[in-house]
Amino acid sequence: MLKTLPLNKRGIPASRIALGCMGLGGGWDHEPLTAENIRQGHEAVEAALSIGINFFDHADIYTRGKAEKVFGQIFKDRPGLREEMILQSKCGIRLMEPGDASNTFDISGAHILKSVDGTLERLGTDYIDILLLHRPDPLMDPEDIADALRKLKEAGKVRHFGVSNMSAAQIRLLQHYCDEPFIVNQLHMSLAKISWLDAMVSVNRDPWKDVTFPEGTVEYCRTENIQLQAWGPLAQGMFSGRPLEGQPERVVQTAALVRRLAGEKNTTPEAIVLAWLTSHPAAIQPVIGTVNPGRITACADANSLELSRQEWYELYISSRGEKLP
Repeated sequence: MLKTLPLNKRGIPASRIALGCMGLGGGWDHEPLTAENIRQGHEAVEAALSIGINFFDHADIYTRGKAEKVFGQIFKDRPGLREEMILQSKCGIRLMEPGDASNTFDISGAHILKSVDGTLERLGTDYIDILLLHRPDPLMDPEDIADALRKLKEAGKVRHFGVSNMSAAQIRLLQHYCDEPFIVNQLHMSLAKISWLDAMVSVNRDPWKDVTFPEGTVEYCRTENIQLQAWGPLAQGMFSGRPLEGQPERVVQTAALVRRLAGEKNTTPEAIVLAWLTSHPAAIQPVIGTVNPGRITACADANSLELSRQEWYELYISSRGEKLP
């Protein structure tokens, strides 16, 4: 039986799968939204709702704010829809502009407050359900962050808070100063991105020193009832139809295994790939990044599909490309 999501345990009626909205709004440029961008948004939302998804994941930087603007127009076109959704957005990345050498990270209190105001304006809503701090900022001041989050909570602009791409130690540091609990940690997790598992099985073995995933992060989130969200859970279609020319043999073999299991269970490869995550007892919530209506609906069975222990390990070992010790 699939485990209850930590978000549900906190009384938040989140769907088991979330739709990531990074693909909405057209290009990552300053061009205005088009009617086609809005049409694509409506179709993606309708496909998500049709399979029970009520959780939608944004970030202030997605297509330079245009993804949130698409939703703002959708809410204008469909009054009342906002209250049927759980909206999550993120802040903390400054995208580089011409002349800049790189993106930079900024989760200073002032930037958080300004970013949230921009998100609310683009979405056309008075509040967001969950705000995530998008990336760890080496210059982050936890007391400054705590003050900003307190102000957002008191103003009713944000109901809950979380993080993205952070280790257990980083969350502990922030939580020490923040009164509001961090209830989400969004990490890169998929059948192709398995370092979060390799960090577990490599303890007390020579390969452990080569695993960069921060040890104890998954375990910390589980003990603190923090919702683990997986970004990139479909691995960009690597195991569900993407051309595999030039890919390693382990990828080719894993894709074949996914197809076989999908045939045996009369479902789609997308559902198998997601079920590999949702079958884990940590109750991981996949955030699918596609906005293609067909691929969205292909994920439907992952809401209830559960893999056996043998099937789960078969996929994991195949993706590793080597036996477990």
